Amino acid sequence: MTLLAPDPSDFLSEFYISFWIPTAVLTVALVIKLPSIIRLWRDPLLRAVGGLLLLACGVFVFCTPSTIAAVNRLTGVPNISAPWCYSLITAFCGSCLLLIITWRNGLSDRSAATRRAMRWVVSVYSGVIVALWVLFLLADAPVERLRDLDTYYATTPFMREEILLYLVAHAVACLITSRLIWNWVRAEGLDAWLRWGLKLLGAGYVLNLIFDATKLIAVAARWCGQDLDWLSTNLAPPVAALSAILIAVGFILPHAGQYLHDRWRVRLAHRELRPLYQLMRSVSGEGVPFVLRATPELRLTRRETFIRDVLLPLARHIDTGLGRRSYDAALALGHPPERARALAAAVSILDAIEAKARVPEPPESAAGPDTTNLLQEIGAVSRALRRPDDIEAVRARAAVPAESVAVHD
Repeated sequence: MTLLAPDPSDFLSEFYISFWIPTAVLTVALVIKLPSIIRLWRDPLLRAVGGLLLLACGVFVFCTPSTIAAVNRLTGVPNISAPWCYSLITAFCGSCLLLIITWRNGLSDRSAATRRAMRWVVSVYSGVIVALWVLFLLADAPVERLRDLDTYYATTPFMREEILLYLVAHAVACLITSRLIWNWVRAEGLDAWLRWGLKLLGAGYVLNLIFDATKLIAVAARWCGQDLDWLSTNLAPPVAALSAILIAVGFILPHAGQYLHDRWRVRLAHRELRPLYQLMRSVSGEGVPFVLRATPELRLTRRETFIRDVLLPLARHIDTGLGRRSYDAALALGHPPERARALAAAVSILDAIEAKARVPEPPESAAGPDTTNLLQEIGAVSRALRRPDDIEAVRARAAVPAESVAVHD
């Protein structure tokens, strides 16, 4: 007697994810990577990433029911999309393994073991693709099935073997890839963005294993005379879509995250220099000309250059004795050494501006102080200028010894 398992397809239909959503996310990932792939075409790692993302897009485009029907109608062969989609999935699996092997071992690792592993992946998964087409040619599958082909033909000779072959090949690749990724995540010295990208990739491949499990359980249920088709038709597709989204974001995150981090770092540095830049503008009487199409990096470089260009002649008016007293005063007020140096430099610069106003040109015989550290620490000095109360406190305390000496004399 045939037993019918509960069918929660109505409940699962509420979680349906259109295949065009992961396709769009994968396409975005490919577009982000494309400039680097074109510019560094000789890099096998970038080519592998591009090929994998292209294959992933192809899988979701051609596995969409509307595309399946169009391909069947165009070729005039019912279910010809089956071996085609299975081949794309198998090629994607092989690409995942090749990418992880290349990515994990690095381009400099050309050991015999690495080359042997890559040849093994290419030969095995190429053989699987050939076997998929041979089995389809031997099978009798006249009834077109757009959504439930795996379970509908689960007991049909040769189609049964084809379905089992692609699922096992996919599961093995995802299992190996997932294990390699999670082992890599635990490695030390990884960039934070790369680590999070790997975690998302690992989660995506774990979901792929769930996809394989649901498909295999549904197919095995047909072999046993039971009906668990909802696992294949209602649960597996959204799992596959979510998996693709995580994998795409996993590829995007290290690149996009580092890019955004660099942009934020540059803009933050540019903003931090604003107090010192405005102070130098008051000294020189002009600033950096505005350029509409200047990149953030160029604007930062121009601001840094302007500040240093104004500081160099101003340094001749710096009182090194005041700088030492200001540093000691800042330490006495409880500031840490790095902060104390920045406050002392800020006091010295403000005093130099006042000295220049009183004596525009110092005697030519006067030797200027060493400004190497000052020019290198303009960011810290600019941050110190944001706290005028601290500067005034240091300045007042540094002036006490000099006033005491004057009264004693």
